[in-house]
Amino acid sequence: MATVSQEAINELQALMDRVEEPLMRTFENVHQGYPKETLVRFLKAREGNVAKAHKMLLDCLKWRLQNEIDNILSKPIIPADLYRTVRDSQLIGLSGYSKEGLPVFAIGVGLSSFDKASVHYYVQSHIQINEYRDRVILPSASKRYGRPITTCLKVLDMTGLRLSALSQIKLLTIISTVDDLNYPEKTNTYYIVNAPYIFSACWKVVKPLLQERTKKKVQVLPGCGRDDLLKIMDYSSLPHFCKGEGSGSGRHSSYGPESCYSLDHPFHQQLYSYIKEQSRMCQPAQPIKQGSFHVALPEAAAEGTEIAKTIESELQKLENGSGLPDSLGGLKINGE
Repeated sequence: MATVSQEAINELQALMDRVEEPLMRTFENVHQGYPKETLVRFLKAREGNVAKAHKMLLDCLKWRLQNEIDNILSKPIIPADLYRTVRDSQLIGLSGYSKEGLPVFAIGVGLSSFDKASVHYYVQSHIQINEYRDRVILPSASKRYGRPITTCLKVLDMTGLRLSALSQIKLLTIISTVDDLNYPEKTNTYYIVNAPYIFSACWKVVKPLLQERTKKKVQVLPGCGRDDLLKIMDYSSLPHFCKGEGSGSGRHSSYGPESCYSLDHPFHQQLYSYIKEQSRMCQPAQPIKQGSFHVALPEAAAEGTEIAKTIESELQKLENGSGLPDSLGGLKINGE
C-alpha cells in the first residue's frame, strides 16, 4: 500500500502510549524523534493492519531488549585486523547522498564471500551499520535538510555473482529476516547494477514471489547504472563501481580508500571510531573485550524461506545446465 491513513496512525500511537517503560526507551532509540514516520513504516509493512503492525513493533522492541541492541554500537569487532577481514568479505558502504538527501548505500552482492569470520560477526556488523544509519546518519541528514529523512537508497552491485552464491543463501536469508522484522521499510529503492545472466535467471523466478510493494522498489538498471543514477544523485555520490564507462566494477580491493567498502573509506573510519569511543564511554576502566556480540538468529519468515528455496533450486538447475537452454533467449530483466 502506498499510503497509511491518519486514523491508523492514531490508533497505533494510542496503543504504543500504553507500553511499559523499558519498551518505550528502546522505541525512542528506534524513532530518533520521528515516532510518526516509524509508525507509518510498521503499518506499511503490515498493509495498514493496526493490530498486526502493533504486534510487529512490540516483537521488534522485545527483540531489541532481549539482544541488547541499544548497546550494540559500543561493541567493536576487534582486533582491527579481524574487522578488516569482515569488511573485505561483507561489502557494504555509504557512497554519498541523493539530491533529496537520502543516504546511498552500496552493497557488493556478487563479490561478498562471507567466509572470513563466523556468522555472528557478519550479523553483528550488519546490525551495527543499521543502527549507525538510524541513530547517526539519518538524524544528521534530517538536521542538515530541515525535514525528516528516515529512509535510504541501496545500490546492489551484482558483479562477480556466481553459482557459488548457493553457499551464502542461508546467511543472506538470516540478515534479510533481521531487516524485514526489525527495520521494515527503511529502503526507498533498490537499484540493481552490473547484473549477469545468473541474476536475471533468479530474478525471473523470484519476482512473482515478492510482495507488490517490494517489487515496486526494485529497479534493474542497464550496465553499471551510471546514467540513471546521475538523475537522482551527483557524480561524487555514485558508488565506485558505477563511475566507470564499462558494465563491470572489477575487484573491490583495487580501489583502496576510494571504495566505500574499504575500512579506509571515511564512512567506515567514522563508524569504527564511533563504536570504539562508545565502548570506552560505557566501560572506561576496562579493556575492550574480544569476541562477537551474539544476537539470536531469527527463523526465516514463510516468504523468505520460499524465496531462498526458489533461488537454491534455480541455481542448482543452472549448475546442472538444465536452466540455460529454455530461458536464455527471451529473458527480460525489467519486464515480465
